Amino acid sequence: MPDISPQPATGNSVTRYLLDQLRRHPKRVVFTEGEDIRVIQAAARLVAEEVVAPILLGNRERIRALATEHSVSLKFVHIIDPPLASDFGLFCKRVENMARYRTMQLGDPAEIVARPHYFGALMVQYGQADAVVGGNQALPAAYFRALLHSIKPLPQVPKIFGVTILTGDHLKHLGGSGILFLADCGLNPNPDVTELAAIAVETGKLAHHFLGRKAFVAMLSHSTKGSANVPDAQRMAAAATLARDEALKQFLDIGIEGELQADVALDPEASETKLPAAEARPTADVLVFPNLDAAHISLKLLQHVAGAQNYGQLILGLSRPAAQVPRTATVETIFGTAAAIAVEAIKFHQLYPDGEV
Repeated sequence: MPDISPQPATGNSVTRYLLDQLRRHPKRVVFTEGEDIRVIQAAARLVAEEVVAPILLGNRERIRALATEHSVSLKFVHIIDPPLASDFGLFCKRVENMARYRTMQLGDPAEIVARPHYFGALMVQYGQADAVVGGNQALPAAYFRALLHSIKPLPQVPKIFGVTILTGDHLKHLGGSGILFLADCGLNPNPDVTELAAIAVETGKLAHHFLGRKAFVAMLSHSTKGSANVPDAQRMAAAATLARDEALKQFLDIGIEGELQADVALDPEASETKLPAAEARPTADVLVFPNLDAAHISLKLLQHVAGAQNYGQLILGLSRPAAQVPRTATVETIFGTAAAIAVEAIKFHQLYPDGEV
């Protein structure tokens, strides 16, 4: 794997925006799998950009050896080996309490807290980091399990879900601002109407926060406005109606429409052709997919065939900011994902200045 310079880089439109936000509000991001040269390189770049204080979990000597081998600076990068941490005993007591009050059979608290995924999630839950990033060396299920056991869920979201951010200056129709949010790309195989509506509303909030303007959400289907009157299309239409009602209740600046085919959602010319009597429709910023197969396949095709750059996935539905990166993630993906979830932490601190949801 080629080395990356720790010097500041201009990046693309997404990372430039994220870095600009973070220079005004730097955040602490903990990486649960710090014994990975990609994470070390991304951490060095975040320090060089003066936007994030990285915390790497893992064996201190192994991390230092990797950094030395690849000539990467660890200046201002904090390293914590969970079993040796000063808060290890405190976290063990808190896990005991969680097991008692949530009736969870977690096993030996010391063994659990020693696992970096759990330790990182606990750091975020109890305010010792602003956001957590993991998954670069682990199966997704292990990482998600730690998040679900350690971080309180949001009461208004039925199930946690994942959002991936895509950008690519060479691509047409990639959202209204050259940024596209895809949900759910990683967690829920077949969400029901209520779950789809929550995904639309929460991802719309995320897009509004990132874009700084009204966000437009499309509920995708093989059908547009009843062109195929089948149960799957009706499910997306019903979810769109429910999501619009919820957005109105919360006074959110989000437009939600569906069911729509992907070309109608993203290409104004296709929209005019297929719905000639409709009003002009803005390009969608958020695509909500009917199931995990459709979302994940679309994401991989956009990455590997179209060459889109992906960041995330950001895990929504938790009361603290968290993100998962795939085991195949590049340094750029890890860097941008950390920046994105740190920006999401800015919103969390604005909404909950006392740290409670």
